[in-house]
Amino acid sequence: MAVQRMDNVGIVVDDLPATIAFFRELGLELEGQATIEGEWAGRVTGLRDQRVEIAMMRTLDGHSRLELSRFLTPVAVADHRNAPVNALGYLRVMFAVDDIDEMVSGLGKHGAQLVGEVVQYGDAYRLCYLRGPGGLLIGLGQELG
Repeated sequence: MAVQRMDNVGIVVDDLPATIAFFRELGLELEGQATIEGEWAGRVTGLRDQRVEIAMMRTLDGHSRLELSRFLTPVAVADHRNAPVNALGYLRVMFAVDDIDEMVSGLGKHGAQLVGEVVQYGDAYRLCYLRGPGGLLIGLGQELG
């Protein structure tokens, strides 16, 4: 028995349209949108009477997905978006890009801001962290040579 693949990473957001636009700028495709509600959904998550708008975003290679969720009910109860990068729990999603400078500029049009700066790791990568819509943390990595 083994894992077949990692299917998606779930991210709870407060502005679904802005977050979709942000990830489209990054190069992901909107695979679909739906509203999820009903008794069955609450049995999966442990939240009764949930109503959630979701959008599934897919990388161009088709191997990775992000499930963006905006909870209508119940409302979000915790917010760790502004926690420092050494806080416990999931940190960020890292994306490989062709041109990190171009991507930072494009995402800046959607309000993204660098957390620190774009740095070079040896002769292998250029890397950075960005905060996007609602403070969402992502990483970008450009492989060199």
